[in-house]
Amino acid sequence: MDRAQLPATDLTSTLPAVVFGIDTPIGLTIVRDLGRHGVPVYGVARNNEGLGLSSRWLRRGLVRDAGEEAQVAQLVTLGQELGTACLFAVSEGDIAMLNRHRARLGNFKIMFADQARLDSVLNKDRTYEAAARVGVRAPRSEQITRLDELDALCGVLRFPVVLKWANPHGVGAKLRPHGLTVAKTHYCDTPEQLRAYMARFAPAGIWPLIQEYCAGYGLGQFVLMKDGQAHYTFQHRRLHEWPPEGGFSSQCESVAREQHAALMEKSIALLRELAWEGIAMVEYRYDPVRDEAALMEVNGRFWGSLPLAYHAGASFPWLCYRLFGLGENVVNTPYRSGVRCRFMVPETKRLLRILFGQDKIKDKTIRFRRLPELAGYCLDFVRPASRYYVFEAKDPKPFVNDLRNMLGKALRRK
Repeated sequence: MDRAQLPATDLTSTLPAVVFGIDTPIGLTIVRDLGRHGVPVYGVARNNEGLGLSSRWLRRGLVRDAGEEAQVAQLVTLGQELGTACLFAVSEGDIAMLNRHRARLGNFKIMFADQARLDSVLNKDRTYEAAARVGVRAPRSEQITRLDELDALCGVLRFPVVLKWANPHGVGAKLRPHGLTVAKTHYCDTPEQLRAYMARFAPAGIWPLIQEYCAGYGLGQFVLMKDGQAHYTFQHRRLHEWPPEGGFSSQCESVAREQHAALMEKSIALLRELAWEGIAMVEYRYDPVRDEAALMEVNGRFWGSLPLAYHAGASFPWLCYRLFGLGENVVNTPYRSGVRCRFMVPETKRLLRILFGQDKIKDKTIRFRRLPELAGYCLDFVRPASRYYVFEAKDPKPFVNDLRNMLGKALRRK
């Protein structure tokens, strides 16, 4: 189903781009970045509330049809209409689906990793093995194959521990028949909590990876790779996370290239070891006291904090389009450091947890001062370098529509 946007302009000589998945701030940012550079952008959303559908930079928006076959056919038809076009995809699930039908997408220049490369970073065991070969430190991780192996491990592990699946996209089908779901992370403070949580997975016969908790803050290093070379680099630190003890970024800040330069070289070496092509985020937990970084994961797609890179001048979608779509060389140009970007819904949830529910924070070594946190939350609204995941003054409709949709859902629940 088509949803008309801006009237057509004379851009027939410009290679168009299709963004599959414009429902989130990630997809919206890809639309904005490409559109600002004069690329005709066509977007596909899950429903009529997709964030990117109301962006001024979208040439035409579509709502995806129901079912995998229908969605692929929808893209094939769009590709035939456009001729040659670049195809971006956002979520790992969508990338995996499109990779299954890659041979049918011949009209498109593909802007995401093939499945073999994607699997190499989704499987944390393979990622950590590659990291060890290039000297990148990973936290101590243990994988059990039987529940009784926990007894010996509980005597040597340092708590708290973090549980995560070594291959999260490969275990869902095995868990669902037992009424179990895949959680991205789960924290256990004591051996008793660990035993109780792991016992839930005994019927399925598979268990998540046990990883020692690493102190510090999240440090992300972002690289555009092609032919074994890093063509563009960017990095940020997480200032706030949801949940507060560690999860995904709710506020982050761009960091100058001069910082963590040796670590960036290791990140590039790791991606080269994985034979990576395209964009990737190498995520660390950095402890400033010990000046140590521990690898968390490699994210082989456009990442959640992409709006920060966009606002700081690191135009990864545009650079990817030029490098892989047009075959042009790109230059590792400077970006603005010290830019902050806020994801307001989780940022607000984080503040409320700190103000009224610190007892629910799983890492008991972390304490927050309520008044400074409240003051910082308010002051960031007037900080000149503050930007937002969704709101942008030059493209306000996605924010307005998102706010209206959230209010409508809240009223319907009441």
